[in-house]
Amino acid sequence: MIFHSTKTPSLKASLEEAVFNSLPSDNGLYVPEYIPKVSAQFLNNIEEKTFNEIAAEVAWTLLGDEITRAEIEEIIQRSFDFEAPVKQLGSNDFVLELFHGPSMAFKDFGARFMAALMSYFLQKSQKEIKILVATSGDTGGAVALGFYKVPGITVTILYPKGKVSEIQERQLTTLDHNVSAIEVDGNFDDCQRLVKEAFLDEDLQARFHLASANSINIARLIPQSFYYFSAYAQVKHLQKPVVFSVPSGNFGNLSAGLLAYRMGLPVEQFVASTNLNNTVPSYLESGDYDPIPSIETISNAMDVGNPSNFVRLKTFMQDDWNLITDKISGFYFDDQQTREAMRKVYDAYEYVMCPHTAVAYQGLQEYRRKNQSDFTGVFLSTAHPAKFLELVEDTLRFRIEIPERLEKLLSVEKTSLKMKPSFQDFKELLISIL
Repeated sequence: MIFHSTKTPSLKASLEEAVFNSLPSDNGLYVPEYIPKVSAQFLNNIEEKTFNEIAAEVAWTLLGDEITRAEIEEIIQRSFDFEAPVKQLGSNDFVLELFHGPSMAFKDFGARFMAALMSYFLQKSQKEIKILVATSGDTGGAVALGFYKVPGITVTILYPKGKVSEIQERQLTTLDHNVSAIEVDGNFDDCQRLVKEAFLDEDLQARFHLASANSINIARLIPQSFYYFSAYAQVKHLQKPVVFSVPSGNFGNLSAGLLAYRMGLPVEQFVASTNLNNTVPSYLESGDYDPIPSIETISNAMDVGNPSNFVRLKTFMQDDWNLITDKISGFYFDDQQTREAMRKVYDAYEYVMCPHTAVAYQGLQEYRRKNQSDFTGVFLSTAHPAKFLELVEDTLRFRIEIPERLEKLLSVEKTSLKMKPSFQDFKELLISIL
C-alpha cells in the first residue's frame, strides 16, 4: 500500500515510511493512495467471525501488498487480547464498548496495533526510534502501556497541566523505564503544536528518528476501523440500516469509520457528536471551517478546537461538502446536557457512562429525533467511567466500582517534567532527555 500526503499527492511513502515518519514533509497527513474494498463474501459471513479474524481480513485487504497474511495475523494476535462488545440499551440503541483493553480506553486499539507494527519493522531494520505524542486524556495512557518496554522505542508524552483526570494522568506518569511524561502549562492544542513543530524541525530530525503515536499517524487510524466492522457484525442480524454516533475531538475515530465505509462497510450515517468545541458541527452546518481556541469541558479528551484529522475526513469524502454532509450529521452539547444524559441513561438502564460516551449518546438521540426512519443506532463508548471517577460520582450521586487495575494507580506517585508551551524550551528539553 502506498500512502500520499493530503496536501501534496505527489509526496508518497510506503507503509513503513508513513508509520515512522508520521507526517509528510509538507505538514499534511498520510492517507492511502487508493482504498480497496473488502470482499462481498467477507461481509456476507462477517457475523460468524471473531474480532481478530475481522481485524486480520480488513488489515490484509488494506496492507496485504506489503506484509504477508501470516505476519498480519501475528501482529493482530499480539495487539488484541480483548474484545469490543456491543450491548443493547433500549429497543434500537446499542453501545459499542471500547474500554476493555489495558488502559481501559478506545485508544488501546490504535496504540497496541501501532506498537506491534513498529516492532515488526524494527526487528528488520535494527533501528531505534523516539516517539512523541500529545494527549488530551486517553491517548497518553494507551501509548504508555502499548509501548512500555518495547525494545528500540522510547516514548515522550505531552499533556496539558490540570486538564486530564487523575487516573488518566497516573497512567502516563507512573511507568518510567522507556516512557517519559511532560506536563505542559497550556492546553491540548499547545501540546499538539509542539509535537508537530518537532517533526518539522530539521535539527531534531537529524539528531533522532522521531515518530508520532498520535492519531496523525496512519498506524493509529487503521486499527480503529476494525471495531466498526466488528460492531456491524454484532448487529447485522437486526437487518436494519446502521447509524454510528462517534464522540469526537481530534476526529481520528470518525475518520477511521469513514475508512471502514470506503472499504465497503454498510453504514447509513455517521453522527459527529462533540462538546462545545464544535468546529466540525459548525462546518457541517455552514460549509466554513473556522477553528477556535479549545474550550475546557467535562468531556476533556474532546477539548480540541482545531482537529488534526479533519483533513483526512475531507479527503476520504473527496473534499466534497455535499458528500460529507450527506454521510455525516453533527451535533454539539454543553456540560449540563452531558450530565443530564449520564443521569438519564443510568435511571433508565442502570448503565454508567463516562462524559464522552454521554456526548455520543446525545448525538444519537438528536439524530433519531430529526430522522424518524427505522435504524439500528450504535454509539461509541470510548472510556471506562472510572477513569473520570470524581465527575461521574458527582453527577450520579453514588460511588461506582473501580476496576482493580485503575485503583492501584491511585497509590503510585507520578513523575513528570514541567514546561511552558514554548517550542524552544521543548526542543532543549528533548535534546537533554532523549
